[in-house]
Amino acid sequence: MILQDFLVRDRGGYYCRYGDFHVDPKDPVQHAVISHGHGDHATPGHQQAFLTAPTRHFMELRFSRMHLPKFREIGFHQTFRLGDVDLTLYPAGHILGSAQILMEYAGVRYLYTGDYKMQPDPTCEPFEAVPADVLITETTFADPEVQHPAAEQEILKLNPIQSHIMLGTYSLGKAQRLTTLIDQYCPERKILVHHGILPIHRIYEYFGVELGNYEIYNRKAMKNPGPPYQVYLVPPMTFRSYIRAKNVVRAFASGWSHLQQHNQLALYISDHVDWADILQVISLVKPQEIWTIHGEGKHLKHHLGEQLPVRPL
Repeated sequence: MILQDFLVRDRGGYYCRYGDFHVDPKDPVQHAVISHGHGDHATPGHQQAFLTAPTRHFMELRFSRMHLPKFREIGFHQTFRLGDVDLTLYPAGHILGSAQILMEYAGVRYLYTGDYKMQPDPTCEPFEAVPADVLITETTFADPEVQHPAAEQEILKLNPIQSHIMLGTYSLGKAQRLTTLIDQYCPERKILVHHGILPIHRIYEYFGVELGNYEIYNRKAMKNPGPPYQVYLVPPMTFRSYIRAKNVVRAFASGWSHLQQHNQLALYISDHVDWADILQVISLVKPQEIWTIHGEGKHLKHHLGEQLPVRPL
């Protein structure tokens, strides 16, 4: 029997009283199971954290001056037990080390996706469909009007531009994916990486991910207006601070349309599932119920009608 209170919202995360643990808590807790290294999922201060090895490295980099939990690294497909719940991590395809969390209790399988994507991405482990009775899915872009274009096609927009490009990007995950895309599909472009992104590149390479050719930011190179044209990858705060930058084309790589405004180039590259992807995942997981997180599930509820119960968690 599916338990409606198997996971409940608590302390900014999701609490399972049957195993006495939290999933992606924002406030410090005793036992935290962390899906991936982004700051809205991985936070310091917990007593113990269960996570993949890359996620641990990202947390140690970002929170080196804060209280870090006692880490227990969990490999994909490795089952461990908390309380009366068996947990297994599966690749989510979002960023390096990102994990779906399968929780099994009293014969029922609850699958928490965390953030995930199905588009190909050589910089992280590919998404793996896992059958479950309850699919607890992110709904960041769960809207029939949202369809993410292929990243390989979007990145080709850089090639005709006869100018340097300042490309805003999230430092963890997106920046590494963009580096490989530009290296492969825009071979005439020289890639410059902001110093704040470089340590994360190094972690990816430590885990055997080949990012291609890139260099640390060189101000002199960007001041030269002629070819070879550079693509300078910068984190969001730096991108916003250079709103009046001259002799560059501004772009921000994201699935969000509002982040494309006021830029000279729209670059729709997302690391989340879109509407079609979510429907495909539902068909693969074959759940009896769907619980929605990180977004709005009203479109799913309307679309599925009487076929499947859909509710926000």
